[in-house]
Amino acid sequence: MHGTVIKSTGSWYVVRTDGGEEVECKVKGNFRLRGIRSTNPVAIGDGVTITDDGGDVAFITEVDERHNYIVRKASNLSKQSHILAANIDMAFLIVTLARPETSTTFIDRFLATAEAYRVPVTLVFNKVDTLTEEEKEVVAYLTHIYTEMDYPVVAISALSGEGVEGLTTLMKDRRCLLAGNSGVGKSTLLNRLVPSAAVRTAEVSETHGTGMHTTTYSELFDLPFGGSLIDIPGIKGFGTFNMEVEEVAHYFRDLFKVSADCRFNNCTHRHEPGCAVLEAIEALRIAPSRYASYLSMLEDKEEGKYRDQP
Repeated sequence: MHGTVIKSTGSWYVVRTDGGEEVECKVKGNFRLRGIRSTNPVAIGDGVTITDDGGDVAFITEVDERHNYIVRKASNLSKQSHILAANIDMAFLIVTLARPETSTTFIDRFLATAEAYRVPVTLVFNKVDTLTEEEKEVVAYLTHIYTEMDYPVVAISALSGEGVEGLTTLMKDRRCLLAGNSGVGKSTLLNRLVPSAAVRTAEVSETHGTGMHTTTYSELFDLPFGGSLIDIPGIKGFGTFNMEVEEVAHYFRDLFKVSADCRFNNCTHRHEPGCAVLEAIEALRIAPSRYASYLSMLEDKEEGKYRDQP
């Protein structure tokens, strides 16, 4: 039988067959020995072939070729990646300016990785109903930065419903991914979009200003207005994966556009003469935060944090 993985705990899966049946599955024991260097050789959103030998649990025996996926370095110290989701029409990165703060470095790492693996992204600023006037100005500034690079940006309050209608228009009839740090309101948004989901929410820590994990596994929900939404556990950090130093700038749209005018084809945009990127930064045509994110990804590579592709 063939189907789609709609729930993953990391050790077992639920597959919705093409006929609409939901089947609990495990991965065949030898599946992990096929050169797949990932903590999860099967990801939410994967098309799979399953076999049922008459026992209590069916087995996933084959994974379809993915047309895209979003991946990060595994949170443990193994030389592996972790695939967050596969076959995505649009990723929605939920961020908050405060309570908790989402760093621009996290945003840029996610965007660069999505660019590398051909995943379109919409940036969603949540909790806008709680912002001070000064914070609203910062959101306006960041919105300008990312819309200039043709990233769609939406401002919402998942709690009050402000702006959510604009999201539903973008999500309709698409397979979407909901991603972001813990505490940014993903579960609250999911409950508003899919009331039947009834997922648990938790308060942000007042002491640390950080969120608490409420989603412990990945699950795909059908959207009542058409399409589907993949919810994954909150991401603390985003270790980028499988990029060479000379490739990193290719996944920063603003840097890549300007780099065509660099004197050297292999320019790393740090110290080379005739670097158009450095000139653009000096002229404030590239945001300092974007360049800082780019440098942090180069440091990952130089510290050996990137690994071979799974």
